[in-house]
Amino acid sequence: MIDDASPDMGFFTDVTLCIGCKACEVACKQWNQLPSDGYALSGNSYDNTGRLSATTWRHVDFVEQFDRINPAESRWVMMSDVCKHCTHAGCMEACPTGAIIRNEYGAVYVQPDICNGCGYCVPACPFGVIALEPDQGVAQKCTLCYDRMKDGIEPACAKACPTDSIQFGPVEQLKERARRRTEELLARNVPARLYGVDEDTSVGDLNAFFLITDRPEVFNLPPKPVLPSTYQPVAYLSGFLATAALAIVAMQAFRSR
Repeated sequence: MIDDASPDMGFFTDVTLCIGCKACEVACKQWNQLPSDGYALSGNSYDNTGRLSATTWRHVDFVEQFDRINPAESRWVMMSDVCKHCTHAGCMEACPTGAIIRNEYGAVYVQPDICNGCGYCVPACPFGVIALEPDQGVAQKCTLCYDRMKDGIEPACAKACPTDSIQFGPVEQLKERARRRTEELLARNVPARLYGVDEDTSVGDLNAFFLITDRPEVFNLPPKPVLPSTYQPVAYLSGFLATAALAIVAMQAFRSR
């Protein structure tokens, strides 16, 4: 049961348990009344949604790794991607209206009635998660099923996952569980690692983190996510130096007259 004194809540997604059934995608769309992405094949494995978007808040990546020299070494890995609900969220940092907040469960939440559709949050997200919904003109992404949590119910995607690849709960408890799972897999010579836990990045730890079995790029995750604001001091300094240089050149030009 979730109450008002609840600690930060989040997701632990274990790719070694994902079977690519897309039950999480369907459950997310059904509960949040999101429109279908159509039935056309993308030509990229069994992935017809392509990526996270304003109308796809859960997306199952199909990673096919075929070894033509040694076919027995080929493998097929699936991962259910979602908003990371970062400790330092770029979208929340860039929002000029205060529409994006961190709610009482530690989730990064977009208030649609306050969003003005400026789109500043879109390039500010280093994971390419948040997007503008074209019909309503507001930013949309995973809400961590805020409405369900307020009623003490786990998010629809985690509830629907048949293998417990998606696990929901207090973030600190999930981290401990994930560390134990990683140690277990490493002991079995599975190249497992955690993504979004105990990493030195400008976004901080992720409240929706992953256990992966390859490089982050394989799962369309940046190896070292960076907030755009990280570059602001250098940009300001560059602008100041350029202005100073132009001022000096202008003064020299006037003196030479």
